[in-house]
Amino acid sequence: MAGVLHFPSPNAFRPLPKPVKLSRRITFRVSAEIQETSSSSSSSVSTKEEEKLGFSGSSPTISPPPDFKPPQPKRFSVRPDKTFDIFTASLALPFRLGTGVFALGYSVSSVSEDEIPPGEYALKISGLTFKETSKLGPRPEKLIEIYEFESCPFCRKVREIVSILDLDVVFYPCPRNGPNFRPKVSQMGGKQQFPYMVDPNTGVAMYESDAIIKYLVEKYGDGTTPLMLSLGLLTTLTAGFAMIGRMGKGSIYTPSILPPRPLELWAYEGSPFCKIVREVLVELELPHILYATARGSPKRQILYAKAGHFQAPYLEDPNTGVNMFESAEIIDYLRATYVLPADQPS
Repeated sequence: MAGVLHFPSPNAFRPLPKPVKLSRRITFRVSAEIQETSSSSSSSVSTKEEEKLGFSGSSPTISPPPDFKPPQPKRFSVRPDKTFDIFTASLALPFRLGTGVFALGYSVSSVSEDEIPPGEYALKISGLTFKETSKLGPRPEKLIEIYEFESCPFCRKVREIVSILDLDVVFYPCPRNGPNFRPKVSQMGGKQQFPYMVDPNTGVAMYESDAIIKYLVEKYGDGTTPLMLSLGLLTTLTAGFAMIGRMGKGSIYTPSILPPRPLELWAYEGSPFCKIVREVLVELELPHILYATARGSPKRQILYAKAGHFQAPYLEDPNTGVNMFESAEIIDYLRATYVLPADQPS
């Protein structure tokens, strides 16, 4: 698979965290704030867009597990073997005070069920119906690209603002020992540091989580950094504490098949169910497009119309044609489909 990105010479990236304009062009095989020294489908994305991202849609051929059938979605249920995972992933909510759960300008109002037209998504709890809305900033035309990994607190901060701003992002996972995307960050930016963002809409590329957050809120938000992302060291500490229960999940590479096309995930940062799926996507180094669906996101209605139901996470795999809800089963599917057998070379 080959992709094209614009990037400057390494010297052009200094000093950071000022935004950097991408200028030179290279073609590379897609194999791409903690600095490290070592080291048929219903897809929503068109083939042309995938080619721009560096995905060719060519071999290898990937098939779902034999006799695989996506499960029926079940509301507010946890598979018994995932109870501990969901509990520990939920610890992030009090530490981060729900940052990443609500889209920018979120508001909610109680309405009569008769006010909701058929086929329109609304939150329903205990017989009550609520209409959720948000006030979003300008929308990028092209997918923003972010290189990161799940267990990094600096990366978490950037994922939170992605959910708040309701952005669609292609994530290139960079777990430790990952052979594909982690080395590309060094090539593009001159150092192996995460997160690293490329915005093809403006030609800007940059390191430094706080700088990325400032850039995104100014370009695609209302110019104001949310409180829980503006507290400096306290923000970083609480982002780190939020991950204590997960004990490094989503940080170490598991040998896997690199898919011809990016997977697509409807999710948001504040959800513990979404988090345990994201951990596996990162460990398997599976590039994926994330459609942010925090509370108030208009994409909740899009998914509701698309799948006849809203629930996050929701996975679409254009490589196999599988579309499915249910976090525990998504994890099983990803491992069964993409993990390399121990006797097969990566």
